[in-house]
Amino acid sequence: MTNRPAPSLVGRLWAGQTLPVVVVVTLVLAFWYAMVIPMNAQRLRTTFENNNQAYTFSDLAGAAFDMEKPNLPAPHQIVAEMQKTIVDMPMTSKRSLVYHGMITLESTLTGFIVGSLFGILLAILIVHMKSLERSLMPWIVMSQTIPILALAPMIVVIFNQFDVPSIAAKAAISAYLSFFPVTVGMVKGLRSPDPLQLDLMRTYSASRWQTFFKLRLPASVPFLFTSLKVAVAASLVGAIVAEMTKSEDGGFGARLLAGSYYGQTIQIWAALMTAALCACLLVALVGLADNLVARRMGAAR
Repeated sequence: MTNRPAPSLVGRLWAGQTLPVVVVVTLVLAFWYAMVIPMNAQRLRTTFENNNQAYTFSDLAGAAFDMEKPNLPAPHQIVAEMQKTIVDMPMTSKRSLVYHGMITLESTLTGFIVGSLFGILLAILIVHMKSLERSLMPWIVMSQTIPILALAPMIVVIFNQFDVPSIAAKAAISAYLSFFPVTVGMVKGLRSPDPLQLDLMRTYSASRWQTFFKLRLPASVPFLFTSLKVAVAASLVGAIVAEMTKSEDGGFGARLLAGSYYGQTIQIWAALMTAALCACLLVALVGLADNLVARRMGAAR
């Protein structure tokens, strides 16, 4: 029997997730910096020529990384904007991304909770009533073919007519986007038990609800949390789209719209990156809940 040599530090890092992620992020940043120069070159050439100023490639590259309103900002410009609007600015300021993030997250979480509960209820009904599957599933699938950019303004206008608080309209759009993955995932999860297991429950004379709580529901948990990760990210997108329709309330969508209106590309990218970080945080929290529930159920993760 031969003893295999212990893997090196680089080998251990590569076998995990840290080093592959670092390599991919480094490649993306290198490609990003490389694209900043050609994306902004035409405007810089025009500026140099209008000022009758001779320039070299290094002058062009240096100016491309330091433009006030670039077509494509460099990553360090976005980080500086996030530092200014997240860390240095008071949270109560309407120019703070923390202020806008709290508004977006409030709508996102409200819509996510409502949409998830509605999706779970629909899945339970569909699994236990064949007629609902034939009558509802086509409409559920069809509902997701409607462009959210066309639907969001109509929902906001309808809610405004009845003087419903604006958070309800934004949460309704978030719930609309989040209920579908939860419904589909839960239907698949509730039907995942093996037919032999269902036959065994019948031999025990288990009732429909006993079969549901002791067999179908535990089997559906992995499917549920997978769909919840998709749903929470979709909820954030729905809230941002709604805020672009009703921008006076603030939020990431309003920030994106204001940046687009005034040509502040760095502001747009900073809001976009902060929204992406919020989505990552929400997905991580759902993943943490998934691990806690799995350990509680005795599953090793």
